[in-house]
Amino acid sequence: MRMRRLLIGGIVALGGLGGAMAAEPQLPFEVTTAEPRTVVREAVVNAVIEAVQRATVSAQTSGRVVEVNFDTDDYVAKGDVLIRFRDAEQRAALKAAQARYAEAEAEFNRTKDIYEKKLVAKSAFDRAEAAFKAARAGLEQAQEQLEHTVVRAPYAGIVVKRHIEVGEVASPGQALMTGLSLERLRAVADVPQAHIDTLRSLSRARVLVPDGAPGAEGVKLTISPYADPISHTFKVRVDLPPGQHGVYPGMFAKVAFAVGEEARLVVPAAAVVHRSEVTAVYVVGEGNRVSLRHVRAGRTLPDGNVEVLAGLAAGERVALDPIRAGIYLKGQREGGGS
Repeated sequence: MRMRRLLIGGIVALGGLGGAMAAEPQLPFEVTTAEPRTVVREAVVNAVIEAVQRATVSAQTSGRVVEVNFDTDDYVAKGDVLIRFRDAEQRAALKAAQARYAEAEAEFNRTKDIYEKKLVAKSAFDRAEAAFKAARAGLEQAQEQLEHTVVRAPYAGIVVKRHIEVGEVASPGQALMTGLSLERLRAVADVPQAHIDTLRSLSRARVLVPDGAPGAEGVKLTISPYADPISHTFKVRVDLPPGQHGVYPGMFAKVAFAVGEEARLVVPAAAVVHRSEVTAVYVVGEGNRVSLRHVRAGRTLPDGNVEVLAGLAAGERVALDPIRAGIYLKGQREGGGS
């Protein structure tokens, strides 16, 4: 009799366990818990991408252009020859300077020898020394003028504009070629004065490109020390890290400046469903019952999470795989429950 009671009790216990298992069906997808997190509050403003290095190469000597090796949109390496001038005049000037230098050097050495023997006045030695120094300076200047007949790229980059053609005569200071480097870029934005003090203290910003490029975290913020008297905004330059970020000079961008911190409910971006104008998540409730719930989403954060501004409470479970959750919900509605 005792054995029979034990068997009946065991069967009842197993039945209760089976009921509990039926009440909690196994989910075919992973879930996460919506939790509040401290996130950076940002102010987003429009910006334009520009090159940090942009320069116009100008003529440093006069002469006729005999060679132009690059055109607009061409890539140049540092040290590449951009333009050559006719150098016959500079070469002749260099030879004359070399002759004057040799003569002055010989005269200086001769005068120095006899001056050390007390055979000539110090004034004669001083004149010879001054003439020698002047000849040396003239030689260096002539060498420099000859070097200026060859114009080289100061850094690697892209030719933006060519200002001169073969056959034209250039004079010192005349623009020859304009170029920029793609290695160092920055975003330039006009920021309202209300945010400037916070920007100076936090000094953090993200550069965003609306056309799908990933953008990048700014590595340096340079804030103008004065505001525009008409717009009352400050010019802020955000340097991008070296390398390719899918941005180029002249592109429209947005800069998200850190202006504080706040608590926000977040879920992984993969858990959010976008259908037409509806934004939702699959919520897993008691007994692993799944429902599709509309939410109001905020920003997508750099760590891959999305802010949930309304429609979800802290501690609620959310499906990480919306496709599997949708299939599961369909079966649940049909009475399968799994």
